[in-house]
Amino acid sequence: MKITRRSIISNQERTLDLPVTEEQYARWKRGALVQDVFPNLTPSQREFIVSGITRDEWEAVFPCGDNDSEGNE
Repeated sequence: MKITRRSIISNQERTLDLPVTEEQYARWKRGALVQDVFPNLTPSQREFIVSGITRDEWEAVFPCGDNDSEGNE
């Protein structure tokens, strides 16, 4: 499913094609915890859903950060 989010850091809008369903996304929008709804996603993919921040943007802002090195951003 293609998900478009605006980064809370750069205000740039990006779209990622993530392996999630519309039902999962709707559950998250209704308030379910992102890690419960999307256990198959990497932490950086879940971060994108929550904040719009991509892995590359995270690493640029927090170069010694603890975000994962997986994902397809």
